[in-house]
Amino acid sequence: MQRNTFKIVFFCKKTKINKKGKAPIYVRITTDGVSTEIFTKCQIEPEHWNQRAERSLRRDKVDEQINNIITTFRYNILAVYDQLTKEGKNPTCQAIKLRLANPYEETRAFLAEFSKYAEKRQGEVGTRIVKRTAEKYFRMLRYLREYTSAKYKKEDLPLEQINYEYVDGLYTFLQTAHNCHHNGAITIMRCLRTFMLFCIRNEWIEKTPFQHFKLHEEKNKEKAHLTKDELDTIIRKPLNNTRLERVRDVFAFCCLTGLAFSDAANLRTEHLSSDDKGVWWIHKPREKTSIMSQIPLLPYSLKILEKYRSDRTTKVNGKPLPVLSNQCMNAYLKELAGICNIDKTLTTHVARHTFACLAVEYGMPIDVLAKILGHTDPNMTRHYAKFSEDLIGREMMKIGDIIIKTTQLSSEPRRGGAADRPDISFPTATEI
Repeated sequence: MQRNTFKIVFFCKKTKINKKGKAPIYVRITTDGVSTEIFTKCQIEPEHWNQRAERSLRRDKVDEQINNIITTFRYNILAVYDQLTKEGKNPTCQAIKLRLANPYEETRAFLAEFSKYAEKRQGEVGTRIVKRTAEKYFRMLRYLREYTSAKYKKEDLPLEQINYEYVDGLYTFLQTAHNCHHNGAITIMRCLRTFMLFCIRNEWIEKTPFQHFKLHEEKNKEKAHLTKDELDTIIRKPLNNTRLERVRDVFAFCCLTGLAFSDAANLRTEHLSSDDKGVWWIHKPREKTSIMSQIPLLPYSLKILEKYRSDRTTKVNGKPLPVLSNQCMNAYLKELAGICNIDKTLTTHVARHTFACLAVEYGMPIDVLAKILGHTDPNMTRHYAKFSEDLIGREMMKIGDIIIKTTQLSSEPRRGGAADRPDISFPTATEI
């Protein structure tokens, strides 16, 4: 059985000498290589301090009081260490420090404190975070309870026991028990990291368990998007299935507006309005970020809205579009792709990428596209916009035309004759 290391050292902090020439006396508690420091509320002239003896060598009344305080401090630390051990708790330096500060207070429970923090974050919706972020904390709380019960057979754990082993095991649990992909697991675990940093700022723990657990997301493969021809195929494809027709219309609407699925699902008639020129707009804060999107509607988008204006489903829901659940939409979109002979995995998010790529393809400036998509950072917009070979080719031809027009080509060689020019002709097919 491995024995925990435990060490107590009193020292004079000479880097903090005050105006009276006195330095504070601290105690450093070290357990298993991790240390924390506590101010003893005593001060002493550095020249009177003996580090080997860890006390003052003077015999006056004040210095004797300092030595008595140090002795009492050491006794209390040892007593707390023994007490925590008897309680079956891990006597870490931080746990000792907390118990010394609050001798009658129980050790903070991890899940209980995380639950309080989730409630705190819920109260910040609309000011510091969006609703979607707050929901992540409650989802993480549910996962933490499941994992703690399954792995440790306990309803809760002391906060100071949440270490690298716990975090690493949680990552595996999310992937196996909840089928989370790497990036999905990392995203939800950032909630736990934020909470642990909150605990450090409150001095409940000494260090974060994420010190050696890096939350790096894997770079996503280039997301699929439709070409103009593929989108035309989907829009013009005759469908005898009402269910697929509704899914196709919602998908096409998102392709022509750049709306994310959650924004399309929560679109209301009050988000639609016309300007003085008769142009209809969507003015809606994004569900994800609460940033306002400003989207002018194209004729075909208006045609889709008009199609479902008197629809029974949309009337009941109070929504202008017949949006199904994201899961159903994605399942039916794959069926639609098969019918249209499109060899791409269609999802609701493909629509947003399609709009961004086609907008860039046909010359929309990035900053305008960012406004439509509800982005504050154009770099985020560039993540969506992909450049096709056709666009690259057109832009290259433009540059070529400029170079040819601005470059003065002499009909006469400046040096030598035609014989001195290198042969840069390409071989013909027959020569190959």
